[in-house]
Amino acid sequence: MTLDEFFSGVVVIVIIIVIFYLISSIKILAEYERGVIFRLGRVLREPKGPGIILVFAPLDRMVRTSLRIEAMEVPPQDLITRDNVTVKVNAVLYFRVVDPNKAVLEVANYLYATSQLAQTTLRSVLGEAELDELLSHREKINIRLQAVLDEHTGPWGIKVTMVEVKQVDLPEQMIRAIAKQAEAERERRAKIIQAEGEYLAAEKLTMAAELIQKQPAAIQLRYLQTLLDIGVEKNTTVVFPVPIEILTPLSRLIENVAAREASPSSSQPGGTGSA
Repeated sequence: MTLDEFFSGVVVIVIIIVIFYLISSIKILAEYERGVIFRLGRVLREPKGPGIILVFAPLDRMVRTSLRIEAMEVPPQDLITRDNVTVKVNAVLYFRVVDPNKAVLEVANYLYATSQLAQTTLRSVLGEAELDELLSHREKINIRLQAVLDEHTGPWGIKVTMVEVKQVDLPEQMIRAIAKQAEAERERRAKIIQAEGEYLAAEKLTMAAELIQKQPAAIQLRYLQTLLDIGVEKNTTVVFPVPIEILTPLSRLIENVAAREASPSSSQPGGTGSA
């Protein structure tokens, strides 16, 4: 083998190595991915991607980050509310990376750090709320949780888009107490509705009485309508309507007769004494 052949073989090998090196340096990033490039240990100002990029190892090192919204479930947390009720609460957290450089540089593992921060924030925020607020004003609590988490994760290049409290587990005694309270509330509403109905009925009856007093013939029409309704249901029943006004003179007559019968008997002992 001559010297020229040796050098030509070395050149071919070098060309092949360079080709393989260039091929291995080609990286493809999806539309939702960005690559944070460290060149000689220093991060480049702008992340790379999406599409085809070149990473020249070992001079460059790339860290892939996803820009999609991540859904993270916060494990159930035991906490005590402001009114000293022990509950177990879990939640779900939605967030996304808005600055890949900060997400890589500012925190070692942003997923783990965000999870731990969500757990501690859930305990601290819900511990300041009362049980009724936790059960009935959940939207307000969700907004407060999102604001607190977003404030702490902002320097990490992470944006918290939504926080939702999923489930609140109460002790058995508290469940029974809430059920009794709800039952009492329903009974109160039922009594109020019944009283309002009686009040409205009394008003309508008063208006009807005033109208009948102005038109006495209306009571006769009402009697006839009542007879018609009864006749449809029970054909063998005969009803004779007696106006209440007839009973008043009759009761007075009975009282007068009773008074006359009692007066001779009361005066008889006096007459016997004078004789």
